[in-house]
Amino acid sequence: MADILYTYKDQVYANITNRCDCNCTFCIRSQKDSVGDSETLWHKTEPTLEEILKAVDSFDFTGYDELVYCGYGEPTCALDNLLASAAYVKEKYHIAVRLNTNGLGNLYHGRNIVPELAQVIDHVSISLNAPTAEKYHAVTRPQFENAYPALLEFAALSQAAFEHTQLSIVDVLPADEIAACQKIADERGIYLKIRKYS
Repeated sequence: MADILYTYKDQVYANITNRCDCNCTFCIRSQKDSVGDSETLWHKTEPTLEEILKAVDSFDFTGYDELVYCGYGEPTCALDNLLASAAYVKEKYHIAVRLNTNGLGNLYHGRNIVPELAQVIDHVSISLNAPTAEKYHAVTRPQFENAYPALLEFAALSQAAFEHTQLSIVDVLPADEIAACQKIADERGIYLKIRKYS
């Protein structure tokens, strides 16, 4: 079985699914099978809730103040297990929970899932990736045609619902595109994180 919990750069991550509704050109999972201290992040079968909770209980959270849902898949594609395990973590271990997401969960599920997420998640980081729909589709290759406006709507809903919401981009973008992404974030009052590509 693939690693469900793993650590990378002094943070602990939950890898609960390999399903994803995007096929990003820069995705690290197309380059290698693992990150951080994991052996592999490729699940042979979708982890059950019981397997996720067992991995959580087997992990020593001493020194960690946050669990980040981010692995070789989009966490909201496994929404039920995400919600249930996040609630379990908060109740039993009393640490913050962050969701790293592509922001397409509402499209994927056909409803607004932000209120459900907000019950168990403290912080949300949404991959913006590009300053226009055309450029977004070129690099993210989502399965939905209306993905970019849906992402921005998800970000607005999240900004109103979570303790902290941020948009993120990778630093390989040209300076003018980074500036355009910053403007998008500023217009919405959302923090923009510029991630170093590794």
